[in-house]
Amino acid sequence: MSQAPTKDTSTATVLDIDAAVESILSIIDQEREREIITRRFGLYDRKETLEQIGELLGITRERVRQLEKAILIRLKIAGEEGKVPAIQTVEKEIIRHLSELGRLATVSDLTDALLGDKSTPLARSRVAFAATLAPRLTVVDENDNYRASVGIAEYGDEKKIREQVDAVVAAVKKHGQPATIEELHGLLNHDHPSHVRALATVSKHLSHLKDMWGLNKWPTVNPKNIRDKIYVILAENGKPMHFSEIANSIKDSNFSRNNVTTQAIHNELIKDKRFVLIGRGIYALDSWGYSKGTVADTIADILRKSPEPLHRDEIVKRVLKSRQVKETTILLNLQSKPQFKRVAKATYSLAEQK
Repeated sequence: MSQAPTKDTSTATVLDIDAAVESILSIIDQEREREIITRRFGLYDRKETLEQIGELLGITRERVRQLEKAILIRLKIAGEEGKVPAIQTVEKEIIRHLSELGRLATVSDLTDALLGDKSTPLARSRVAFAATLAPRLTVVDENDNYRASVGIAEYGDEKKIREQVDAVVAAVKKHGQPATIEELHGLLNHDHPSHVRALATVSKHLSHLKDMWGLNKWPTVNPKNIRDKIYVILAENGKPMHFSEIANSIKDSNFSRNNVTTQAIHNELIKDKRFVLIGRGIYALDSWGYSKGTVADTIADILRKSPEPLHRDEIVKRVLKSRQVKETTILLNLQSKPQFKRVAKATYSLAEQK
């Protein structure tokens, strides 16, 4: 019997990023210069601003910036000349993993791939620092639009990567609704879906849920409150659900803050116009075409739209298309509500109709 292929771990190694960073720092002779680099990149603690470091060292913000730039240039040159083996070691490992991740990855995802369960915020800072010095890597700095990322340099510099990320966002906007990576790949000119996924992950304007990608403001991929989560659950189910089922589905989901009460779910269903009560505790999406209001309201609407009186069996059939109620409930409404008039055997019209 054939077995599923397994990943070969015989030659796999876990990168010792701590040792690599210490080796790189050891070639910086001046203590002040090491202080600037370690604090700017957060190699031992949180990252610090130019102003904070300037105040600590008694120099201006601009002088800190100049020194940082000069130090990084020296380190990069040393790396290119092969004088810092640690840079080459880190570079080789990063490229190997990026090749499997779509040639680009956020620093967070890359560090997870490199270090596994040893990945920490401090490790991410150290990976980003080492990648900055590697000549065959491109580093994308974090800002309001992009996550801190690392790519293989031969496939593009920082400007090109940002442009490619923007193109993915534009494609999602034009598509107008959540899409799979395969669908986005079909809309874009890239070698492989994995590259599209990597680009989408770098953007701070995109979110995904169960491999459906869309804009952050779309609740179907980025549900931010209980109502949005209810909407996602109903949309995924594709049919009406009892409010207790919805609550259980949310609790079993991967949503953040999924520990909600059944009563809270019921309250939100009542208040949001996107949800329609179609039976005893049973709700549907308004976009599915179910009728709002009571059973009597639904019957009245059906009779109002009909050019002639309808047999009770036909009324029941039409009501059940938009409401999940018992047949006896429909018949009871027909017989007891004054707005309905029996005009022939088992045949009804609205009382005001002539």
